[in-house]
Amino acid sequence: MSQQSRRDFIKMSALLPVAAALPVAVALPAGAADSNTAAASPAVSKEAVVAKAGTAIVVSTWEHGVPANAAAWAILQKGGTALDAVEQGVRVPEADPNVRTVGLGGYPDASGEVTLDACIMDHQFNCGAVAGLKRIKHPISVARRVMERTSHVMLVGEGALAFAKAQGFAEENLLTEQSYQDWQQWLKTGQAKSQINLENHDTIGMLALDSHGNLAGACTTSGAAYKLPGRVGDSPIIGAGLYVDNEVGAATATGQGELMIKTVGCHLVVELMRQGLSPQQACLRAVERIAAKLPEARQSQVGFLALSRSGEAGAYCLHSGFNYAVQSAGRQQLLDSAYLLPDPAP
Repeated sequence: MSQQSRRDFIKMSALLPVAAALPVAVALPAGAADSNTAAASPAVSKEAVVAKAGTAIVVSTWEHGVPANAAAWAILQKGGTALDAVEQGVRVPEADPNVRTVGLGGYPDASGEVTLDACIMDHQFNCGAVAGLKRIKHPISVARRVMERTSHVMLVGEGALAFAKAQGFAEENLLTEQSYQDWQQWLKTGQAKSQINLENHDTIGMLALDSHGNLAGACTTSGAAYKLPGRVGDSPIIGAGLYVDNEVGAATATGQGELMIKTVGCHLVVELMRQGLSPQQACLRAVERIAAKLPEARQSQVGFLALSRSGEAGAYCLHSGFNYAVQSAGRQQLLDSAYLLPDPAP
């Protein structure tokens, strides 16, 4: 380790007590699953989020997870499977042009193309993914078709598009007028905004536990705004942006995807849960590892969300600003994740 790296590590270690920051719970009234729920007054909660034994629970990243959870819950409360729930849940933000980091209306790459990444995984290690998919609004459903109708795990680019069309998915223009105007503005400067909790909340990751005791997860995104054409982040990569092990639990991630790829972050979270850590403790340890090993993480956001086989949920992020949605029987919440480090200087 170089002298500079050693100094950085010492500084990082000195910051670790910040990890005591507590999650903030926002209790939502029944039926209030809309974009206005994020403005509710928060109340501090030290309790773990745990579903009652034998009941279902669904969790997802960011405030757009609230309406996504509502769609998933409509399936779970009728005894449906976690796999069906996560697919239908994340289709909600995929189709919402106001969610600028997922699906229709997502930020394009540097060439002006909206390219989508997604993966899905069930309780039996079956998984499917697509990357660099263009002109298909619901990449999560294409990913499920890859899982169920091919012997492959991932299809990319033109191959993914050809497969989607063969499966009956319709091509459509995903670049909305607002996304086009934002891209044109970006072209004038060549720089995207640097706010870590605006530019980098570029996914919806969803995890569900159904009443049969089975887990599933889904993750879908339009990726980093104005990325280099061809860039793929963690969202479609099993083990990086999503991982499910029905014996233990599941995890999904959000933020700067390269950091999760370098640490195989979601697999790490699940393995830490296997060793006996709670979901929140496992997420914290994964964030700590990224902070200690990857100096570039200081200027980025990373957030992990985990759900155990017993129905306990937890999250942790690198800097403040990451929130996640939880829905179980009779209870909807939007929670602010605990975090490790102070926000970087602008």
